[in-house]
Amino acid sequence: MDSSGGSSGGSSSASEGPDRPVADSPPLSAAERAEYERLRNAAGVRHRRLRYATASVLLVLTFLLAPLAVVAAWVDSEVSDTDRYVQTVAPIATEPSVQNTLTDRLTKRVVDNVDVAAFTTAVARTLQREGAPPPVVQGAEALTGPLTSALNSAVHDIVHKVVTSDQFAEVWDDANRQAHAAVVKVLTGEGSSTVQAGDGSIDLNLGTVVDNVKQKLVDAGFDQASKIPDIDKTVTLLETDKLNEAQDAMRLLKVIGTWLPVLVLVLAALAIWSAPAHRVALMSTAIGVGVMMIVLLVGLAVMRQVYLDSVPTTALPQNTAADIFDTFLRFLKNSTRTVLVIAVITALAAYLYGPGRGARWVKRAASSGTGATGRTMARHGLRTGATGRWLGTRSKWTTGIAIAGGALALVLWNYPTPGAVALVLGIVLLVLVLLGILAAASGTAERPAAGDAPVIRPG
Repeated sequence: MDSSGGSSGGSSSASEGPDRPVADSPPLSAAERAEYERLRNAAGVRHRRLRYATASVLLVLTFLLAPLAVVAAWVDSEVSDTDRYVQTVAPIATEPSVQNTLTDRLTKRVVDNVDVAAFTTAVARTLQREGAPPPVVQGAEALTGPLTSALNSAVHDIVHKVVTSDQFAEVWDDANRQAHAAVVKVLTGEGSSTVQAGDGSIDLNLGTVVDNVKQKLVDAGFDQASKIPDIDKTVTLLETDKLNEAQDAMRLLKVIGTWLPVLVLVLAALAIWSAPAHRVALMSTAIGVGVMMIVLLVGLAVMRQVYLDSVPTTALPQNTAADIFDTFLRFLKNSTRTVLVIAVITALAAYLYGPGRGARWVKRAASSGTGATGRTMARHGLRTGATGRWLGTRSKWTTGIAIAGGALALVLWNYPTPGAVALVLGIVLLVLVLLGILAAASGTAERPAAGDAPVIRPG
């Protein structure tokens, strides 16, 4: 009896342990149940509020850093990629406004170093010593203006032919490729190259072009051109009193150029993951990033106007300054538009995955179209059978793989453009349509399997 009682007591103690429900515990009263539900709901509300707060902070950081990430990535590519830099500056050599400015300035510098007045005065003195009549001597002195004009016209024509020639464009590209340290010089103030950062300006050294012009003048019969002394061989491309501040900012952007885009992606992913509604968070992230890209484009337009207003017309013509500015920043604008297009596509995709009326209509239309095409193929004997049924039962997986493949293609694409994004999007949509058609062409609806046959029950 004692042994039995001990065993029974032990069993009873074990069954009433903290980890086991007590079978004979009384049920909760209505008041206790209400209090339990209230505490449970309060805890859920606090948890959701914490998730919303965390997601909101991460989204704000993502939005603020997104434009900086685009600019930093552009600066990093310009500094580290020689081919990219050459692509950036190559069109400058073929811009008509730049060619005209270079022609005018090189012509002036060459002509200014030829003392036509001294030449005509020397001729007049020689004629006077030889006993020439005064009118002849005066006529020789009066040739200063016409000779200067003729020299200026001849030199201008030769210089223009040199500057607009294919050879000049090739020399330009080769010089910039060999002196890619110019980007480092301009953006960080380090190193030396053809493009030099002066005091509040960015200058281009055209020593090779000037020597080429002098040789062309000699070949054209101007033998005295070989005696032209060395002249200033730099041409100011950009002039601003904020160059030092810009260089400081660019140095900082170069340091963070590699990791800032990665940080923005991580912040966006964490914001979407921590939000209670992942799809809504994804759509909000895409919309916010898209808005910030528009803000960046507007900021670049404002910066362009501020720059043009700060450049003295005596230093650089307005159209030349505008062409150089647009050429330097065209890849930055292109990258901004690319991110904007990706953001719009992501927002639309997130919306279409939702329960909205427009999303349901689009999904019904797409399903109806692919289904009708697939059933037509099946009726004509083009059934996909087990493969189609497999695709039909795993449509979410195949859709995700197709979208992930498109995203990976853009990540691996070297400097994607809006056109590249449109191409990848078209391929992804085509793949999704084909998968839908193949799934609908399984022939299941036309010839149901034995397991799908209706079961007839008696009575």
